[in-house]
Amino acid sequence: MKKLILSLVASLGLMFGATAARAAEGGIVLDKFPTERVTDLAALQNGAKLFVNYCLNCHSAAFMRYNRLRDIGLTEQQIKDNLAFATDKIGDTMQAAIDPKQAKEWFGATPPDLTVIARSRASASGSGADYLYTYLRTYYRDDTKATGWNNLAFPNVGMPHALWELQGQRVAKFEEHKDPHDPSKVTHVFAGYEQLTPGTMTPQQYDNAVADLVAFLQWMGEPVQKERVRLGVWVLLFLGLFAVIAWRLNAAYWKDVK
Repeated sequence: MKKLILSLVASLGLMFGATAARAAEGGIVLDKFPTERVTDLAALQNGAKLFVNYCLNCHSAAFMRYNRLRDIGLTEQQIKDNLAFATDKIGDTMQAAIDPKQAKEWFGATPPDLTVIARSRASASGSGADYLYTYLRTYYRDDTKATGWNNLAFPNVGMPHALWELQGQRVAKFEEHKDPHDPSKVTHVFAGYEQLTPGTMTPQQYDNAVADLVAFLQWMGEPVQKERVRLGVWVLLFLGLFAVIAWRLNAAYWKDVK
């Protein structure tokens, strides 16, 4: 039994270690996503607009229907006029405009569905929203790549920078540092960005736009998260009250038994 327990502990350690490694693919610390955006209707609406205009061209959200966007304060008419470009029916799911076969040919793989991407990227290094917030803000120009782009959070990424017009074009600067344990080896350490061309947004505006987009992706992965938390509080209060009643009832039943 002791050996079995030790084996299970070791297996769990390896599993969590692998998860953490995948979450910090670029070897960088994930930036903290401003979680208050998930409950900000204005931020969610702006995130939905960015998602439809910049993400839905290649990525689907096959488990989200357009009419569900009413939950973030939009009317059906607003959704139909401003967001439902790929369909005439507001009850349809959010499908990508691109042909999957063409996408695979151009990018080497079919772009993944983004309905639950924020939940799937969670790890020991941070939440899925932290990862996406970092990922969308660490693109840089790299002429050695087929797309002309690279990413600090996801090195050798196959996806080009869809938001480059907003952020502008920049290159990453790396410094060579000798390995303290082996002077014959040299490591490249990120030392900042150099802006090549300006974007249509300032850096602060771009960070805010990305935060809104990630907030929408986070909400889309679980639209009822806020309601779930609210109901969970009432359930815990009920269980606490029931435990007290059960305890006193048990004492009343057994009070004459010695």
